[in-house]
Amino acid sequence: MNHTSYGIGRCVRAVVAVLALLLGLGSAAVVQAQPWRIASPAAYGLDSLAVARAYDHGEDLAPLNSLLIARHGDLVAEQYYRGMTAEQLVNIKSASKSILSALVGIALAEGHLDTLGQSALSFFPEYVDADTDPRKRAITLRHLLMMTAGLETTSFGNYGAWVTTDDWTRAALDQPMVDLPGGRMIYSTGSSHLVSAILTRATGESTLAFARRTLFGPLGIDRVRWDRSPEGVYFGGNNMALRPRDLLRFGQAYLDGGRAQGEQVIPADWVQASTQPYVFRSFRGFKYGYFWWIHSFAGVETVFAWGHGGQLLFVVPEYDLVVVCTSSLQGDTRRGHTGRLFDLMARYVLPAVQAEAAAP
Repeated sequence: MNHTSYGIGRCVRAVVAVLALLLGLGSAAVVQAQPWRIASPAAYGLDSLAVARAYDHGEDLAPLNSLLIARHGDLVAEQYYRGMTAEQLVNIKSASKSILSALVGIALAEGHLDTLGQSALSFFPEYVDADTDPRKRAITLRHLLMMTAGLETTSFGNYGAWVTTDDWTRAALDQPMVDLPGGRMIYSTGSSHLVSAILTRATGESTLAFARRTLFGPLGIDRVRWDRSPEGVYFGGNNMALRPRDLLRFGQAYLDGGRAQGEQVIPADWVQASTQPYVFRSFRGFKYGYFWWIHSFAGVETVFAWGHGGQLLFVVPEYDLVVVCTSSLQGDTRRGHTGRLFDLMARYVLPAVQAEAAAP
């Protein structure tokens, strides 16, 4: 895609979006969410005593503040801790990267994006000049989704300096190259923020407006809080707040092949593609897809969204199971907390299903 055609395409899409809004066709209408049907764990093949033990163990896992389990599409376990309630929003941190992944799949289906092989820099012609590192010109949308862009990370020790700049998009692109595109995984929220900026430019809508129209609205998610960067782009892959039940609803849509409330919300082929492993060496030996983590817990293949401080969404196709854990980011944020939540999943939640499966 050349810069001229990109600019024309962007203008056309912006005009179409405005006309759709004027005609009432592009409004971010929220579908009335079907209430979660609440059932006992035993009725859906979970050992009730094992679930009770998971609840009790959660009491000892401060700052864990919610544990929700859905099986066969219904809510079978829901426990809140330390003053948390079902209606409170919780910052899911980098677990929002998996939501961003879904938005990329929807944008591809709607024709806003051509392919994952598009050059990332083609969306930012104003940031390109004759001195631009040719390796940066080779970075594609796929590289960003896999965290293999080769750019120095903006996370960890570099995070503070990055978020104090006045243009996070430019600052992410200005990071030096420390590997070739498609090389090793370099986890960086700068890469996911670039994806949000690309979605904004490709769709002619803010990432939040696009999400409300195509994802949150159809899922019945009517309350979202999401920070914005100084240049006006919604923070790609961080600082999004949802109710725990709504995060569970998103996970259920992925489990159901992108369908929710009788509609195909996320393209089924994207659900499949985004949860395949493409990176096999990352944190803790986990595999990585397109902003989704993949690992075997207690011998059961699981895809999951992972946010700082204990924000986790597990999707377990083998057991037709979705699990959400959220945690407070205030006060006690114990070192190793996320590892203890992985242990909760492996030693308490999944065995509750396995115990039932082994029963006569």
